[in-house]
Amino acid sequence: MAKQLGFYFNSNICVGCKACQIACKDKNDLPVGVIWRRVVEYGGGSWIPRDGIMVPQGMFGYFLSISCNHCIEAPCVEVCPSGAMHKNEDGIVLVNKDNCIGCRYCEWACPYGAPQFNEEAGVMTKCNFCIDLLEQGQQPACVSSCPLRALEFGEIEELRAKYGTAVEIEPLPLAEITQPALVIGPHRHAQVTGTGTGRILNLEEEI
Repeated sequence: MAKQLGFYFNSNICVGCKACQIACKDKNDLPVGVIWRRVVEYGGGSWIPRDGIMVPQGMFGYFLSISCNHCIEAPCVEVCPSGAMHKNEDGIVLVNKDNCIGCRYCEWACPYGAPQFNEEAGVMTKCNFCIDLLEQGQQPACVSSCPLRALEFGEIEELRAKYGTAVEIEPLPLAEITQPALVIGPHRHAQVTGTGTGRILNLEEEI
């Protein structure tokens, strides 16, 4: 296959500090409500009565740091009527803001919620893999900001050879839908997509 850059995320060591999320937002000067990289908290369990009090049972939780996955079969590119959404030679999915008509088709097509509408600019925006930093030989802002080094980037085939191919982790969709350029080091409590018993715990979080 042609060169395809992707991300590796180690959920086992992520503590949900959101340094990656904040670094992305700061580097790209994103307005309130537009979040290109999101740290999702997924968890579950129940409470049962015991000796007159409620005690937890089967409680679990883990974090996933997710941005655009620069999918090999990117539906956002396929549905874009103006050609604004496109893939470059590194497999990075980019938005040409001069061509974007703000129809939001890409937003509806993406199962990861990566393309996001900038109300003020009237165009779609998304993670661009910090392509400007890559051209300077630097890492994406999210990768360099992680204090625990839970994020890496590189050619997706090299990442898969090094870390495996796990990517279908709740609450993410099935990989066959878009073939995301992503590898996940599953948390010890990770649940496989489609078998989840938990829920997203920070769904309404917005910065």
